[in-house]
Order: sequence, then structure tokens, then C-alpha cells
Amino acid sequence: MLHGKKIILGVSGGIAAIKIPILLRSLRKEDADVYVIMTKAAREFVTPLSLSVLSQHPVICDMFTEQNVSFVDASTWHIQLAMSADAMMIAPATANILAKLAHGIADDALTTLVLALRCPLVLCPSMDDEMWKNSVTQKNISLLKEQGHFILFPESGELASGLVGMGRLPETETMVKFLSSVLKNSYRDFENKKILITAGPTYESIDPVRFIGNRSSGKMGFALANAAQIRGGKVTLISGPTHLQTPQNIHRINIETANEMMHQVIVNAKKSDIVIMAAAVADFTVKNQYSKKIKRERKLFERFYIELESTNDILRLLGEQKKLKKTKTILVGFALETENVIDNAMQKLHSKNLDIIVSNNALEKDAGFNADTNRVTIISKNGKTETLPLMEKFDVANEILNRISSLSNIQ
Repeated sequence: MLHGKKIILGVSGGIAAIKIPILLRSLRKEDADVYVIMTKAAREFVTPLSLSVLSQHPVICDMFTEQNVSFVDASTWHIQLAMSADAMMIAPATANILAKLAHGIADDALTTLVLALRCPLVLCPSMDDEMWKNSVTQKNISLLKEQGHFILFPESGELASGLVGMGRLPETETMVKFLSSVLKNSYRDFENKKILITAGPTYESIDPVRFIGNRSSGKMGFALANAAQIRGGKVTLISGPTHLQTPQNIHRINIETANEMMHQVIVNAKKSDIVIMAAAVADFTVKNQYSKKIKRERKLFERFYIELESTNDILRLLGEQKKLKKTKTILVGFALETENVIDNAMQKLHSKNLDIIVSNNALEKDAGFNADTNRVTIISKNGKTETLPLMEKFDVANEILNRISSLSNIQ
């Protein structure tokens, strides 16, 4: 996977930086074309000269330097390099660098380049055990994952402090394999395809302070959006209320209600090659919403009734339009069930004229709402049924995209 790939290798100032010459040599043996960029602190552990000799390129150390003249325009080298790279890896990624990247700080050459990236970013954290376990560091890791970056977690072992714990930079072979696995799922098979993806829950108001909702976190839809844009798709993400950050290079439209979701989907589906409906859209909404907060007055009532009415079935509407207009738009739905999972999904697949349906059980451990992993069954309209093992939602997303890519009208 690394043969002929253009890789940016970022090095920050941790003791593990002394291992980077070995990593760089391994990448070059895989025939990768590697450009190195270092922080000021990294130069205290390994010299730019040694990495320049191994990479056969000038090492970038500062935003403005004569070393950047190898680029067409030295003043915008970070844009040119960011646009042309296949992947970037930062190793070691210190707690300081993680914090900067999580919050968009660009105060040196390395962090500035990251903000301009169009390719996957792999982060290899390395630090002392307590620094790694610190709640602030872990929050930053969560933010970086939400942004769509790839984290290779540190290993446990003896640390530079003499203590034993989490924080060791993984072995060179592990880092190379991880980078290869990221590149494996970043081939550009959806280049210039317009992909519409829905994610998250919808909220239906009862009164100005209360609503009916569901437990969807939006993680599956956001993973699909990130995977699709990495593979070259032009992604529009319609999201219900969620705290997730938008992955890079994605056009996001925020909605709240099922009706708002329907309007945005209908408008954007017309200009899409692929529509993936991963959102958990409410089946019911409140018929008569209250304009003021409902007060709790026991003297007036002990029971309070809310009348519900059905929302529009957006997926069915899309399926009917597809059948009526005989469009080539690929339509993918999700079926979250708690019983008769496969049978219910099959029925939904055919009744709504879908090309693919992805089914999972909300009651399964580590595969329901809010989990970072999922276990799904992918069913195609030709009857092919594939049950995948438990895996990260990003990996599930790529498996779904693989099935979409294999359909004849996407080739």
C-alpha cells in the first residue's frame, strides 16, 4: 500500500523521536516518498540532517526558510504539500501537539500544515503514563477521533521516566502496518461522486423545553461521511442534534426535526449519486405542540397525555421517486431492530426499493447507540447477506462503501 505513496512524516518533541530514523528508513524501504516536518522541540532529540539524508528531501523546520524552496512557491509550501500527499503521520505525537491539533491551533510549520490537509492523518501518541491518562489528553484524543483522524494508541512498557505504563511509541513495524491499513481504505473509488449521508437523531418538540428524541449519537453516519470523503466523495452530511465535530472536507447541514430532515434530504438527493440514510429519524411527532412550557400542576391533572402522529417516511419517499423516475441513484438504508433483525431488514429493503440495507441489533453489547464499534449485517437487493464481526464504526463504514462501490452503476 505504501509503494509510490507521498507520505508526510511529522515529528514532535518527545524522547521517542530517537526512533524516527528507523521508521523513516522502513517507509523508504516500502518505496514511499517521505517528506519530513519537525517541531523546534523535536530537533533536540534528532537532527534534521539525519532525516534529510534518509528521506532524500529537505526537512521542513520553520514556516519561512530557504529549505522550502524545493516547492513551486515557498510561501505556500504547506498548501502545496497538503494537497499532494496521500497520508500524513505524526510520530511521536506529544500531549502538546495533540492539544493543539484538537483545538485548531496553528503556531508552527507542523500544526499549520495539518490544518491544510486533504488526506488522512495518523497520530501516534507517546508520553508518560500519567500524561496519557490525564483527562484533558483523553478528551483531546476523543476530539481528534471525532474530527476523523486515526489514532494508533501507545503501548504499555518501560518509559523514559523509568516507570512502567502506557505511553510507549509502538514498534516501527506496527506503525507501518497501521499506516498501510489506513491507505488501504483511502483509494479514490468515489472520486467526484456526490454522496448524501444522514446522521444522528431528530428531536420533536413537546413544548419549548421538552422534546421526544432517541439515543442515536450520530457516530455511524459521521464515520460513513469521513470514510466517503477520504475515498474521494463530495459529501453532504445532514445531521440531527449531536456533539460530534464535522470531519474535514464535508458540507454539513444541521437539522432538528424529522420534517426538517425530509426537506433537506429531498432537496439534496436530487443532485446525489449515492444516498445513505443512517440517521435515526423519529417515526412520530407531537400533533399539538405547546407554545409555552407545560407547568406541573397536580391539582389540574395527575396524568398528562400527548397525542402523536406519524412523520413522513423519508426513505420510502426516496425509494418511490427512484422507482418512478428510474434514476440510477444508489439508495442505502439502515434498520435498527431489537427482534427478527434479518427478516425485518429484508422486508424494509424490498418495500422501500433500496439497493442495500444495513441491519443491526440495538440490544447487542458494544453495537448499539453511542458505541464506537458496531456489528452489522449488510443485505443487497440481489439477496446477498453478509454478517460482519464486531469492528470499529469507521471500518464498518468502509465495508458498507465497498459494497456500494461493487454495484455496477457506480463503476
